[in-house]
Amino acid sequence: MKKYITFGEIMLRLKPLNWEKFFQSPLLEATFGGGEANVAVGLARFGLNVAYVSVIPNNLIGDACIGELRKQGIDTSLIIRKGNRLGIYFLEAGANQRSSKVIYDRSHSAIAEAKPGDISWDKIFNEVSWFHISGITLAISLSVSELSLEAVKKAREKGITISCDLNFRKNLWKYGKSAPEVMGELVKYADIVIGNEEDCQKSLGIKVDVDVESGRLQTEKYRELTDKVLDLYPNIKKIAITLRESHSASYNGWLAVLNNREEFLVSKKYEIHNIIDRVGGGDTFAAGLIYGFNNLHSDREALEFAVAASCLMHSISGDLPLLSVEEVRSIAEGTGSGRVQR
Repeated sequence: MKKYITFGEIMLRLKPLNWEKFFQSPLLEATFGGGEANVAVGLARFGLNVAYVSVIPNNLIGDACIGELRKQGIDTSLIIRKGNRLGIYFLEAGANQRSSKVIYDRSHSAIAEAKPGDISWDKIFNEVSWFHISGITLAISLSVSELSLEAVKKAREKGITISCDLNFRKNLWKYGKSAPEVMGELVKYADIVIGNEEDCQKSLGIKVDVDVESGRLQTEKYRELTDKVLDLYPNIKKIAITLRESHSASYNGWLAVLNNREEFLVSKKYEIHNIIDRVGGGDTFAAGLIYGFNNLHSDREALEFAVAASCLMHSISGDLPLLSVEEVRSIAEGTGSGRVQR
């Protein structure tokens, strides 16, 4: 059975109940989440053999975090237990015309202090077929960016397929290097790249006349954007871009495109009303795409599965994609109706 590895930071997520503003009431809902952990949960829920690699403090909060990962069917045996704190992020969920807001409290977290040599990639990559990482991890600290580069070099040496979600986060790039400077080097080792139009432009410094703030989809520009990425990085086999049409915080249009150097595919578009939680939608797309590339018959099917999975994720509270293959397929194949299933 193929083995999949994801590497990154998982955090404690603190969120006001429902759609309240910060401290509108004295209660905060505590759950766990983070880019590569969310992908790992998605892959495990889709029935794949996945292990999550991170650095998590050896305390009761760390124990609860690992317990959640195990509950989702993830191998946690490769996690390093050291450091003083788990990173935290605060989420205020938006509604209608009020945008969602995220505040990070992750400086000096256990993984932020990790450095090259702290993780034995030779051991971790034994009999592994796929490695997934994201730009969030490289933005955490200089030492973690160096550790990440060490990981992808070792994965490439071992012939492991590498996927990278560019995941640009402007509030994290604070250690003196720019995102294109760091991500441009890592992407040289990636086989599969995932992102949105802002990720491509701000993580890789590739310029295309796409207005990322307007909320309008300009599908005619995305072939140009993906072609530019593929021309600049000849190692990349496929690139997928998610396209979000933000009518409001509660109503989005959602689709994606895929360029595999032979064809340019555009998925069906979903109109998502009454969004419950959009955090983790991109991670769910990545998990769906990885599942599709390895278990479905074509890139078209993989793309449609990934978009359907991420569409469904907008109906689930929390970071973790609590989905099944059957649920996703019913949406991707057009058989899901929203009626009670008895």
